[in-house]
Amino acid sequence: MRKWVLAAAMMAAMPVAAQAADAEAGKTVFNKCKACHQVGKNAVGPDLKGVIGRKAGTHEGYTYSEAMKNSGLTWDEATLKTYLADPKKLVPGTKMVFMGIKDPADEDNLIAYLETLK
Repeated sequence: MRKWVLAAAMMAAMPVAAQAADAEAGKTVFNKCKACHQVGKNAVGPDLKGVIGRKAGTHEGYTYSEAMKNSGLTWDEATLKTYLADPKKLVPGTKMVFMGIKDPADEDNLIAYLETLK
């Protein structure tokens, strides 16, 4: 009986382990962002280097919408997941015209990649 309980617990944990974010896969997802965002410089959108932990609407040298400047957001994992799924829903009036990333695994992987951009 004890072996069965252990086996069941291991099986239940397997999907969680399989969902671990992959920064290398996130680098590929980032290709969807490159039309507007660069790493190390502002472009159509703001520079995403160091975005994790940054207060929204504050990167120097980029002209943000009033909606983004006044959003009160800080870019952490939870906020980015919500924003990446539907930017205009989280920040109505944002200049970002991206329709969102619909695959939660892609969101997780992209965030893992952004975390590497210190």
